[in-house]
Amino acid sequence: MTGVKKKNLFIPKTKKVAQLAKIFPKAIDELKEIFDKKTNVYIDYANVIHWSEKLKWHIDLRRLKQFLDSFTAIDTIRFYYGTLIGDDDSERLIRKAKKRGYSVTIKSVKILKLSIDTSSIPLNSPSLLESFIRKPLLSKFSLETIEFLNKKLKELNEKGIKFIEDRKCNFDVEIGRDMLIDYDKNNIENFILMSGDSDFADPVSQLLGDNKKVVIFATVRKVSTELAETGAKIFDIKKIKEFICWPRELPKDVLKSQKDS
Repeated sequence: MTGVKKKNLFIPKTKKVAQLAKIFPKAIDELKEIFDKKTNVYIDYANVIHWSEKLKWHIDLRRLKQFLDSFTAIDTIRFYYGTLIGDDDSERLIRKAKKRGYSVTIKSVKILKLSIDTSSIPLNSPSLLESFIRKPLLSKFSLETIEFLNKKLKELNEKGIKFIEDRKCNFDVEIGRDMLIDYDKNNIENFILMSGDSDFADPVSQLLGDNKKVVIFATVRKVSTELAETGAKIFDIKKIKEFICWPRELPKDVLKSQKDS
């Protein structure tokens, strides 16, 4: 008999992953097709943590790493997250990610103070609102709406609130750079992006143009129009909930199946 035996693309890292793979073989088969060549994963974690509001469940970093490590073609799992210096929760999360074996990239979160002081603007002026509402939308507001919103800001001023804090820390430059470096220098064939932000449309389009496989792992309704229009495949992470959610959020029938097996 001649021929080359196909490489085993899935070797469960834990007993629980193996049990779940028997219960949900379809998800495993689909991912084998996605992770069929040397693959890197890029996790924009600030984007990911907001998905829990839509999903009604949470992604467990430990279980996610164990699951992804079960696919033999995956080379590196990159993790990007902004940190608040001195914030225990933020620093603890980074320590956990490093301990789990993620390739971690961090930078400090910028805290911007935005004025909502209405004392120097007329009630019908949109100038203060322009800091928070994009002009194409603001231009659709009636004069009454602008006055109403300014009155609401004035009520906050009367309570002593003259500014609000906005936290900013995005990794579009870092992730886009790493994807292109991994293509150019590290022979990566498949690129898995866990983010739905429009900022990644350009590097994704470039990789697709060079005949590389790019798959967006996200919740379907959380993918920006710009990213969806690149033509990259979108994989709904709800398909792998049982593999990556918090253990206490596993459905009862799955827990029973695991126990029986």
